[in-house]
Amino acid sequence: IHYYDFVLQESNFTRLCETKSMLTVNGSFPGPVIHVHKGDTVFVNVHNQGKYGVTIHWHGVRQPRNPWSDGPEYVTQCPIKPGTNFTQEIIFSSEEGTLWWHAHSDWSRATVHGAMIIKPPPGKAYPFPQPDAEQVIVLGNHHIFFKN
Repeated sequence: IHYYDFVLQESNFTRLCETKSMLTVNGSFPGPVIHVHKGDTVFVNVHNQGKYGVTIHWHGVRQPRNPWSDGPEYVTQCPIKPGTNFTQEIIFSSEEGTLWWHAHSDWSRATVHGAMIIKPPPGKAYPFPQPDAEQVIVLGNHHIFFKN
């Protein structure tokens, strides 16, 4: 079992010579990487200190019998209101590899996201040679609005 705290908060970030305020997780953009093994359970306590309601979706993770932690806003759960928190339970029952998590609420999905590394169960290996090194790369958009 693993525990994570995600504090969603506005933070100033400078990219491409422009500083703007954006919703981040624990003050970072992209958000933290979750490291687990197949079969693990993760509890993520999401503290929403932003201005709007938000949900988190665990992309590619099956959530049988656990839909209230899946994240689609107004489909499987209500948004986490500003100033409140909600603990999501994520069960990695059949997944292996690299997946991602992201906000599932309108504009917030552009800045609230991160990777999930799901390794084989302890004592098992991937069906390919172990790499010499690993580096997580998360791609995203950063829009610049020019002012006249």
